[in-house]
Amino acid sequence: MLHVMAYIYFMKAKSSAHYQREYRKRLRDQGLVKKEVWILPENAKQLAVVEKQFRRLAGEEESIGVSRMTDKTKNWTTNSLYEALQEVEIFVSGEATVELIDGVSPALHVIMTGYGDLPIFVTVVGDQIIAEAMLWSVAEVADVALFNEAVLKTHKYFPLSTISLDRIVHDSAGHSSDFYHMFGALSSTSILPNIVFEIETLASNVIHATEAYSEFLSIPVEAS
Repeated sequence: MLHVMAYIYFMKAKSSAHYQREYRKRLRDQGLVKKEVWILPENAKQLAVVEKQFRRLAGEEESIGVSRMTDKTKNWTTNSLYEALQEVEIFVSGEATVELIDGVSPALHVIMTGYGDLPIFVTVVGDQIIAEAMLWSVAEVADVALFNEAVLKTHKYFPLSTISLDRIVHDSAGHSSDFYHMFGALSSTSILPNIVFEIETLASNVIHATEAYSEFLSIPVEAS
């Protein structure tokens, strides 16, 4: 799905379990505490917005929600999106960084500093913008059939994101490995705040998915 250079980054990247541990550490260092809530599945998106609001200090401002989803007069390219993202608050503040991987099919390499340095790749493909992050390899799953069944039954609980299984060729000899990824897609005419929200939601979903599916991994993720 992604540009070939992005796959090179993926092969060097750690499992999402590593980023989840780093993410939790940073939240604890900020004085935040974990609280468990029970909601209807269809309210997951709203909860993600509220959770983000509650992580901010009193007096901090944040724009939540937009009335307009797309701008038909503007069609993003990977390059123009790269330029625009550098002016967005989370990138200016250092909560995230973005690098342009140039080439025939350019891609954006986003590091979500606020999520344990989780890497996300963003590309504009035709009329779609795709944001994708690696979860873990098939080799890290204890029972692949059982895990695949669980994903099919539960992935809808992660708003705006879908889980895929992709084969990555990782050397010149053609050797490949299968990896699970989580991705989200939206229109290439989407307004910038919605694109940023998509990226942030994907990062949050990767962290939550790692916890939710921990029991299926060969080395489960710590629950604390």
